[in-house]
Order: sequence, then C-alpha cells, then structure tokens
Amino acid sequence: MSLIVASWNINSIRLRKNLVAKFLQEYSPSILALQEIKCTNDQFPNSFFTDLGYQYQAVNGQKSYHGVALVSRLPLRNIQSKILGKIDQSRHISAIFNFAGREINFHNFYIPAGGDEADPDVNPKFAHKLDYYAEMQNWFDNNHFRKNQIIVGDFNIAPHENDVWSHKQLLKVVSHTPIEIELLNRLRDRGEWVDIIRKIIPESEKLYSWWSYRARDWDKSDRGRRLDHIWASKDIAKLAKNAFILRKARAWQDKPSDHVPILAEFA
Repeated sequence: MSLIVASWNINSIRLRKNLVAKFLQEYSPSILALQEIKCTNDQFPNSFFTDLGYQYQAVNGQKSYHGVALVSRLPLRNIQSKILGKIDQSRHISAIFNFAGREINFHNFYIPAGGDEADPDVNPKFAHKLDYYAEMQNWFDNNHFRKNQIIVGDFNIAPHENDVWSHKQLLKVVSHTPIEIELLNRLRDRGEWVDIIRKIIPESEKLYSWWSYRARDWDKSDRGRRLDHIWASKDIAKLAKNAFILRKARAWQDKPSDHVPILAEFA
C-alpha cells in the first residue's frame, strides 16, 4: 500500500479546476493540498471533487486572495487552521488521516511571498514573511512535531543554489536572499524535518516548481525556482520511495498556474 501526497499552488481553483481534474485523474494522489484557491469556503467546488473520488475535503478560504484546501480519498479528521504572522489570512489548514497503522498529521501552508524589497524596515510584506517563519519555528519547537508529520505547500523560498536558475543573480531577489535561506534551513534543521523532494532528487540537479508569467517562453528561458516543498518528520521520511515535480503541467493550457504540482510517495 502506498500513500501519495501532492501539493499545488493553483492560483484560483475556480479558474483552473479542470486542470486539477486532469491531474487527479492521471496521477491519483491519496491527498492533494491546494494553495491560493482564491475563494471563500462556500465558493469551493465541493461536489466537483466528490465526483472525482475525493469526498473528504477541508477548506480555509478567503475572498479573492490566498486560501488553502485539502481534497482526499482518505477520511480526514481534526481539521484545524492556524493564523501565523500577526495578520488574519487564510494560509494554513491541517488534518489527521490514517495510513499503515499510523495517524499522520498533514499540514498545508501558503507562506507569504514577501513582496519585492528584501528589507523589513521598508517593506511590510517582507516583514510579514519573516514574522510568519518566526512563529512557525516557535510552533514547530513542540515535540508533537517530531513524529508522524508531513508538511507541504508553497513556502515561497528556494533554499539551494540549484533551486533557482541563477544563484548569483537571485541572491538579492526575494525568495532566495540569504536571510530567507537561513530562516528556512533553520526551520528544517531545528525541527529535524526531511526535505522529501531533495531526499529523492539530489541537490546537484537543477529543480524548479515555479516559472514567472513574465517570461514570453517560460520553457525556453527556464528561469524557475523551487518554491514548493514536501517535508516529513524523520520516521515518515524513512518511508519515502519516490518524489517528483510535474514540470509539464506548466503547459497544460493557455492560462496555467505559474506553479506546478509536486508529489511524494510513501510505502
């Protein structure tokens, strides 16, 4: 028996629900975490996902902005959401499901992007991002997070030099600045999390999950960043047997999301 978890910043679920249907029908993940659904809870297409076999759902929506959701083939319970970063926005949802005799705590995050200027004194959005990560770290210091945990989502940081198209040129660009990389690495190491994508795919390989809409030909220019992540506690990470980023989904229609799905399989 395998558990396949997936994460996708869909950038409007109502605009791109047919893309999500294509993904679910072709790859059949056990559970899919969505970010930037950009709708309220009552606007979320529940019956659409039920018809696709994903009858268990958890939604933390917000009008026009942000919003996160889970759709699952596995029963979900203890559904919760948490506000981090001192601003009331819909950026987190979690649930518990059973797999292979374990109760897995599954968290879905949409962490703030941080704006354009990497200076919290002049850019409130960047200050919000730093605050969000600081509160995440304090929360994750709880021993509860050391076992039976999977966290996924758009973390909006590409930590390794091969997670961006040009390490040198992006060092001053929000998402790859030294302060952000240090934040993410400290969060990972302090909590003993395992980056599942990089556990399977070595850091020597260039790897992206996001390409800007600004590029006329995103595939040819290939100026991507790996902003989306799947982490697990060490006990769950031992079960990981496969992971990949679905690059081709960036070209599935004329107006795709600027992110693509990421997946991990646990045995």
